[in-house]
Amino acid sequence: MKRRGIGCLVLALLFIIHPWTGQAETPASEAPFSVSGEAAVLIEVDSGRVMYEKNADTSLRIASITKIMTSLIAIEQGDLDDKVTISSNAEGTEGSSLYLRAGEKVTLEDLIYGLMLRSGNDSAVAIAEHVGGSIDGFVYLMNEKVHELGLEKTVFANPHGLDDHEEHYSSAKDMAVIMQEAMKYEKFRDISGTKIHKAPNENESWDRVWKNKNRLLTERYEYSTGGKTGFTKRAKRTLVSSAEKDGMELIAVTLNAPSDWDDHVRMFEYGFSDYEMTTLINEGELTRSEVQEDLSGLYVKESVRYPLKEDEEKRVVPKVVLTEEDDERAGSLQFMLDNQTLTSLPVFKMEEEVDDKPSFWSRIKQQFEQWMR
Repeated sequence: MKRRGIGCLVLALLFIIHPWTGQAETPASEAPFSVSGEAAVLIEVDSGRVMYEKNADTSLRIASITKIMTSLIAIEQGDLDDKVTISSNAEGTEGSSLYLRAGEKVTLEDLIYGLMLRSGNDSAVAIAEHVGGSIDGFVYLMNEKVHELGLEKTVFANPHGLDDHEEHYSSAKDMAVIMQEAMKYEKFRDISGTKIHKAPNENESWDRVWKNKNRLLTERYEYSTGGKTGFTKRAKRTLVSSAEKDGMELIAVTLNAPSDWDDHVRMFEYGFSDYEMTTLINEGELTRSEVQEDLSGLYVKESVRYPLKEDEEKRVVPKVVLTEEDDERAGSLQFMLDNQTLTSLPVFKMEEEVDDKPSFWSRIKQQFEQWMR
């Protein structure tokens, strides 16, 4: 797939607002497909751009996709090499199980594999008790992470998603953000994208073998990279999944979706076909035009790529906002679409150097004076 770029936009346009009446995301009513889910969302991983949404901010029960947050907290807060002693409380957890036995020792890493691949509720309790000191302590860490991420539609009451509390819910968009955060960790990516995992069984001569329940990953979708399934009688089918194609990585979420596998394939195919990753700016000095004299000596420290539809590329307008925040940072470079900010990044000042060469405007003045003689 071809990569488009608009990094060569002349910075003389930086302070011009380009009128446009389009939208930054596709609501369900305007999408060229439908999903069975009561709520759904599709986002691009790096930018977080919402490409498709349906009731994406509605809080609903989420079942075992809860375990994405459980895995995230365990990876952030725990030592994956720790040997976790399984409690009788963990052994007796209802629902999907790894059939762990009280008193046996399993590494935290293997418990996370069992949690994500086989959705072990006993594993979730064992992880919570080990990392959080207790289930309540771990739930506290989960909700602290919710606040850290700025999520307003999510409350956790347990580490597994069973319907044993009324105050346990999230939205499709919040779950996408949680998955996006988890995917910052390579270990989570490895676990989430594993099809089969073997774990030692200290009480038997054979290893435990866990096959991933995510059928998108194991058989349904060639670009699938991971995710988590969920189901309870009250939540119905829930699913979070990720996929990557041609340098674009997407996250899809459905809540209460009878045909969730098909829903996710439709959303992914829409994202990959209708959007392309576009380079908005390359790392370096803002020197593409000397028309704006006040931009001289400014630079950005990173390149920015953003998913755009073909008809959006020419409508993106860069805008520099100078704030003189400190000795190094001069402000921000914003990219506008439909008078809304798509993304922004800091703009920094170049270190001053002693230079005997006349400035651009001085050279113009000198040339003009020569002409007038």
